[in-house]
Amino acid sequence: MRIVGGKWRGKKLENIGSQVDTKEFRPTLDRVKESLFNILIHGPYPNIAGKRVLDLFSGTGSLGLEALSRGADEACFVELNRSALKILKTNIANFHLGEEVKVFHGDATKLRRNLDESFGLIFLDPPYNKGLGELALISASQGHWISKGSIVVWEENSAIKVPSGFELIETRFFGKTKINILIFNGQF
Repeated sequence: MRIVGGKWRGKKLENIGSQVDTKEFRPTLDRVKESLFNILIHGPYPNIAGKRVLDLFSGTGSLGLEALSRGADEACFVELNRSALKILKTNIANFHLGEEVKVFHGDATKLRRNLDESFGLIFLDPPYNKGLGELALISASQGHWISKGSIVVWEENSAIKVPSGFELIETRFFGKTKINILIFNGQF
C-alpha cells in the first residue's frame, strides 16, 4: 500500500501484516484508489484542494492521506478497530502530520455532534454487507459532519441503500468492489 499521487506520491503506508484481523479489515487496493482519485479529479466534482475530508471506517487512513497528498487542507479519521487505529496513527506520524489531522476512536454509525466546520469530501469504506454505510451517513448528516453539496465516496461490494438527503450520482465497478459517488443535498 502506498500513496498513488500528489506531493507524497510513492510513499509507502505502514504494512498491515498480521497486525489486524483481515476478515474485518480490507484496505482499498492501490489500483482502485488511483482510479477513484482520477474520477474525482477529472470528473465533474469539486476540487479536492482546500477541502476538509472526513474518512469514516478509515482503517489505515489510506483514502484520507491520499486526499491530503492531493491538496486537501484537513482530514478527520474515524476508526473503531484498535489494531487499525494503531496503524493509522503510525501512518500519520510517518507523514509528520499535526494540526491538519484529527483521529477519533469510535463507531462511525454513532458519531457525536460535530461542533466544528462540516466536511466537503467524505470517504466511507465500511465492512461489506452489514448496512453500516447507510447508518454512518445518517449519523454524520444528523450530527452536522457533512455540509450541503458534499461529495461522498462509498466503497461497497453490493447494492447500497441511499439514505434520505443523499443522491447517488454514479457507480463504478472494480472487480467485486463498487465505488458509489453520492452528493448530500442537505435535507433529511
